Amino acid sequence: MEAPLPEAEMTIAERIQAQLDTLTRAERQLAHSILENYPASGLGPLSALARDAQVSAPTVARMVQKLGFRNYPDFQAELREELKAKVKNPIAKHDTWAEGAPSGHVLNRFTEAVIDNIRLTLAQIEPATFDAACALIADTERPLFIVGGRVTHTIAEYLFLHLQVVRPRITHIQSTSNAWPHHLLDAKQGDVFVIFDMRRYENNTLKLAEMARAKGATIILITDQWRSPIHSVADICFSNRIVVPSAWDSMATTLLLVETMIAAVQDVNWGEARTRMEALEDIFDQTRLYRKFT
Repeated sequence: MEAPLPEAEMTIAERIQAQLDTLTRAERQLAHSILENYPASGLGPLSALARDAQVSAPTVARMVQKLGFRNYPDFQAELREELKAKVKNPIAKHDTWAEGAPSGHVLNRFTEAVIDNIRLTLAQIEPATFDAACALIADTERPLFIVGGRVTHTIAEYLFLHLQVVRPRITHIQSTSNAWPHHLLDAKQGDVFVIFDMRRYENNTLKLAEMARAKGATIILITDQWRSPIHSVADICFSNRIVVPSAWDSMATTLLLVETMIAAVQDVNWGEARTRMEALEDIFDQTRLYRKFT
């Protein structure tokens, strides 16, 4: 069993999720209220947060202390830092790392950051939740849609190309294309959407998710540690650590999660997957697409 993360390495949302089982009924009600519109829900006055959650002001004060903060202003200060991190552009990200860059070669610094990202991400993923997501993705009775954005379409396509071999009835959608509304025409109850949305979250992707959800689709969200706004309509959400010493965010942890999903879905559907792989290899042989011998 994974050791719990130190609170200093967790977002406030992660702290809340980690403590849900220990909260009182009123505190749990407050926690869900915060998470529904996170992090904006905690940026107003304490009295407004208490009113929106329909709890007392002392309940908010107790909850804040349970999360490891001395008082509500400290809690809000941390939320503001998270909000600033969510909207950083590549130049701001680079400057943040350059100002406090440790000594050592970038190969070592970057690798250490990625390893930390993987460790922190895996510590937050419940195996049962991961298995449930893979079972949904593997269910060939459910049409599967994979959605990526401006940058994440590359990793969405990677998942699509592999799963296309493993199972039928799968569609790759790019939310940056003006054609994405066409894909929603036939979406229905029980369809599965795997959606990638990382910071500088995309309005098109959010609208697509909301409309798919309204049609009764099941949403699996793959996002970053601050969580895309899509999390409010997602059935399953995987938060990945993405910060590295670079102007750009890292997809290394996300790729690890995606490749593990591919392996798990392949195992669930191995009988059909093997038949499809054999048929595909036969097509490759007929088309001579690949060289078998050098």
